[in-house]
Amino acid sequence: MINRKHKLPIARQAEVLRISRGSVYYQPRPVSAADLEVMRRVDRLHLEYPFAGSRMLRGLLAAEGIKIGRRHVKTLMRRMGIEALYRRPRTTKPEPGHKIYPYLLRGMDITRPNQVWAMDITYIPMAHGFVYLAVVLDWFSRRVLSWRLSITMEEEFCVETLEDALARHGKPEIFNTDQGSQFTGAAFTGVLIKNSIAISMDGRGAWRDNVFVERLWRSVKYEEVYLKAYDSVGEARASLGCYLAFYNGRRPHSSLDGTTPDQAYYTLLPIRVAA
Repeated sequence: MINRKHKLPIARQAEVLRISRGSVYYQPRPVSAADLEVMRRVDRLHLEYPFAGSRMLRGLLAAEGIKIGRRHVKTLMRRMGIEALYRRPRTTKPEPGHKIYPYLLRGMDITRPNQVWAMDITYIPMAHGFVYLAVVLDWFSRRVLSWRLSITMEEEFCVETLEDALARHGKPEIFNTDQGSQFTGAAFTGVLIKNSIAISMDGRGAWRDNVFVERLWRSVKYEEVYLKAYDSVGEARASLGCYLAFYNGRRPHSSLDGTTPDQAYYTLLPIRVAA
């Protein structure tokens, strides 16, 4: 988009494209080892205390001997893609051109596979750096239908994950996400609209609206991620793939009467009830 060899000055190119000149000249810097260590700790604290904002997290870190300012904590939280989770009035304006859809699942009985799917993204720490994990989950069976890793939280890798789930498993009646810009953009919602899938979005900061995905993140991190120190994105992808195969095919769930997500997903509901 920006051509540094063009006869037009870069400042003029940025002006024509209506983008920040500073963003063109800025060269991204790697995250420091100290910040990566704090981010790993913040990730654990966020799972334990999802209601904690930057002020509380700063206090929790200080109690562990980690001296850091609130603004720095807030910056790291933004980089990780996390925020304090609690019910708030819908006063936040969506990004220009992004439509926010109502939450459709309140009071609904989820009784069969492919009735409701959900999607979310989480931060995954590695030995040196971090990546983001996106999954599509079937609400009834808790089965992970598709997943992807990315070094950024861009919309494109979310669209790829969604399209992979649709290609492999058909389509749900309702698809639920949070209000993240990755899920409200036209590229993502366009796939759902094209497939005549009803779109549902959590209330802002209302983690309970997507509670099954939040439970998945807890399992993934405590049973896999926190036990490992991935040296590369490739290693993270391979190891997470093995864990998610175990999660779907071998790990029993008390909420599924001791069956696995695969069994709950692939077994027809009338047979399960008869049994």
